[in-house]
Amino acid sequence: MKERIVAALDQIRVGLQRDGGDCELVEITDDGVVKLRLVGACAGCPMSQMTLKMGIEASLKEQIPEVKSVVAVP
Repeated sequence: MKERIVAALDQIRVGLQRDGGDCELVEITDDGVVKLRLVGACAGCPMSQMTLKMGIEASLKEQIPEVKSVVAVP
């Protein structure tokens, strides 16, 4: 599953990088929670939670049904 998540994040990352941000995969838990660290412009953006849930999480869940949620970690 990790390889599929990394490949999906690589596709998503293009849009984040275009706006000066990015994300780093920190951990994938056994129960399907993907933990990401938002960096660059995403780290301090007031819209980062919306990007995380409605953008990254929605895309990952669509491509990889085993993903239950995506959370940001410091």
